Amino acid sequence: MFRNRAIVFILLTLMIDAIGIGIVFPIMPELMDRVGAGGSGQGAFWGGILMAAYAGALFLCGPIVGGISDAIGRRPILIAALVMLAVDYVIMALAGSFWLLLVGRTLAGLAGATYITATAYIADISAPEEKAANFGLIGAAFGIGFVLGPALGGLAAQISLTAPFWIAAALSALNALLGVFVLPESLPPERRRRFGRGDLNPFAAIFKAFRMPGLAVPLLCIFIFEFANMVYPTLWAFWTREIFGWSTLYIGLSLAGYGVLLAMVQGGLLPVLIRLMGDFRTLSLGMGAALLGMVGFGFTETVTALVIFLLLAALSDLVPALLTAMASNQVEEDRQGVVQGVIASLSSVAAVVAPLVMTGLFRVGVDENGPYLPGGPFLFSAVLVVAMLPLVWRLRGHGTS
Repeated sequence: MFRNRAIVFILLTLMIDAIGIGIVFPIMPELMDRVGAGGSGQGAFWGGILMAAYAGALFLCGPIVGGISDAIGRRPILIAALVMLAVDYVIMALAGSFWLLLVGRTLAGLAGATYITATAYIADISAPEEKAANFGLIGAAFGIGFVLGPALGGLAAQISLTAPFWIAAALSALNALLGVFVLPESLPPERRRRFGRGDLNPFAAIFKAFRMPGLAVPLLCIFIFEFANMVYPTLWAFWTREIFGWSTLYIGLSLAGYGVLLAMVQGGLLPVLIRLMGDFRTLSLGMGAALLGMVGFGFTETVTALVIFLLLAALSDLVPALLTAMASNQVEEDRQGVVQGVIASLSSVAAVVAPLVMTGLFRVGVDENGPYLPGGPFLFSAVLVVAMLPLVWRLRGHGTS
């Protein structure tokens, strides 16, 4: 009963978190117009700055939050993060300048404990052989959130550009209140550890994690893949508007369609593939799909091609859950929070740098003074996936096959 109730709440929390993230994507171009940073190239660049600010704050706080949750438990950290997210969305709704948006996104990064602590919570209550499938459920929850979030964002923006933020704020606040009453603690006192000064240094936590036996390769793979995969959230709204002239409604619906595929892959297909093929072969399938999808998007000019490559992009989301499970299985229970915090920090480093790189490439690709190649960032991401293949090969012994 405890385990089922906990999993349901964690998945609900992550779904609402994804709704809050996804609800903003369709309106990003118009949001940049509102604060005076419009145009395809310029808007994408300043949108990338917002994403980098969020990720930078998450990088600095990720290991700290993970370490604190290892010391005092997951429940209080998770509820506090949800409250902070609600405050962030209120700030975003009221923002009339780019700099206030920047403050809001930085605050959201500080509240990034939602994902870190929720993932550690799942690790606490899962047996080693269950982790890949349960982390897949996390992906499925995000997928459902990405169905609802962009669709809500696209529809609510027809009423008001700020309406999506008010919806996200209300959902986060209600979820925090629900957690106060229904969420049990997953980490008993005897399994906790003391929070040390080393936990305050995100760089020290990352270096320490890389020195742990068996962790370096999966962590490095997570970093490279997250860097490459950032091309989708960073550029989707700007890229589809540039290629197809889509409005916020169509952008939102396309992202919702991707969310449906993501939920099907993570919640339905992943456990079946693990059972039939094992962890490593499933990981290899996801890597192949990622490569084909990125190359395809690099040259896509029709909606039909977009749909085909969107299917491959969804299959590529097999990769993060499997890499996270492989990393989690290498450490003891009292280190799960730190490891998940390090994973979040590595993803955040990727999310700081990647939007700046991707939007820079996109800006060059749509600049009228140079060659027209709006899909250039997708091709660059494909090169990164190819570069990580030798590392992935070294993970053969980390999974179930």
